[in-house]
Amino acid sequence: MQPWNLLASDTVQGFIEEALTRKWDALQVSTALQKAGYSNEERAAIMDYMALVPKFREKFCAAEHIAKVGAARNSTNNETARGMFLLCDKLALEQSTAQDIGRWKANLWPRGNDATENATGAGAEVHDLCCGMGGDSFYLPAGLKVTGVDLDENRLAMYSHNMQAFGKAAETLNKDVREVARENGAKMPASAGMTKADYFTIDPARRAIEGENQRDLKNLTPTLEEVVEISRHYRGGMAKLPPGYPPAEIPDGTEILYLGGHSDCRECLVLFGELAKHPDTVRAVIVGKAGETLAEWTRRRDRSLETLDDDLQEKLDRNDSLEGKDRTYRTATSRSDLPLGEIGKYIAEPAPVLIRSHLFNAAALAHDPNAHLISEGIAYVSSDKPLPAPGFSCYEVLAHTEIATGAVRSMLKEHDIGKITLKLRGVKLDPDAETKRLKPKGKNSAILFYTRAKGEKVAILTTKTKNQT
Repeated sequence: MQPWNLLASDTVQGFIEEALTRKWDALQVSTALQKAGYSNEERAAIMDYMALVPKFREKFCAAEHIAKVGAARNSTNNETARGMFLLCDKLALEQSTAQDIGRWKANLWPRGNDATENATGAGAEVHDLCCGMGGDSFYLPAGLKVTGVDLDENRLAMYSHNMQAFGKAAETLNKDVREVARENGAKMPASAGMTKADYFTIDPARRAIEGENQRDLKNLTPTLEEVVEISRHYRGGMAKLPPGYPPAEIPDGTEILYLGGHSDCRECLVLFGELAKHPDTVRAVIVGKAGETLAEWTRRRDRSLETLDDDLQEKLDRNDSLEGKDRTYRTATSRSDLPLGEIGKYIAEPAPVLIRSHLFNAAALAHDPNAHLISEGIAYVSSDKPLPAPGFSCYEVLAHTEIATGAVRSMLKEHDIGKITLKLRGVKLDPDAETKRLKPKGKNSAILFYTRAKGEKVAILTTKTKNQT
């Protein structure tokens, strides 16, 4: 059992706040803790936890909340002051849903004012299955009652403390989520200590035996098949999957959302039952820092886009023995229906949520009917007109040449380039070593792409377009 009582104490949290404010280094912290009489084990636990404090504040705590509880720490209201401290370990923090995505997802839940009518969502119950430290519960609408369910008692301790820190009442249940779901759907009353729920949210565990993240996207506990079975025992719910999870395995009748920021895709969210307002559709959403929608794209689900044709699959399977243009470089996660073409006036990187959702094709063609790929399997889109932000990071092409040190140096010299940002896709090399080898000298800055054009290695010199709309 982790020393949660120690870490949650006013004494330790006050010490951490002082150390962070004064910007003590590790030696100063350790020395101060030793003088205060903490054992070696306690010092290690406090210092490990202290390293996580800035990270969970950035991930979960809105600036106004931090300011509020920070002021309270200087008052006599210690309970409120403790609100800026959450309990977690490194893995729980990494796997939890951050505040921007959490706030956005809050809008997917039912809402209502009639507490006697669960159909409105008011007073409805939610089971947060595999609740972890609580990231999926922090921003639930106030009208929903929630119970955190987990087999790990440490996670439940974190969950209880953290929900209190967010000013939310929540129950906990130390039980297998599959068993909880079966009891929830049974006609007989629930077992002692369990309240039946209308909805569920689940983030399947990705914990290996050694405590590290699972690398196999399919190696979830519970599995997707078990999550589907769990969904049958609730009126509706949502499951958080890794963004690279094979979409072909997600069942029909669900709604699939790819969520992230400008430069990342953080989760594939699957909606079941009543929460799937638009079943058999796929959405890509770029979420702002406050949880607002910055951009959104939607399409009807097409299973033909989720699997590879036999010829392309065979190419991918024998890639390791091929070189040059015969090799297929696949950095997109699904087949593209954009045609292949030459390097045009602009080149654009689709936002990761557009790539994962297979929506970058339609998004690009909506702004330029001549948009095309420059190489099979690589999600770089070339166009005659700049493709707009935030769906695309667009660059104007200055020149391009083969990837050979002399040729690239000449191209940089011709355009007076002294500072480069190197982007790689379909080409493997060390960016820092390549920049040193090129030795650019000039007054201008540029973005240099090392990629493929119709299978051949190519260097593309660009500048970022301005005023994307």
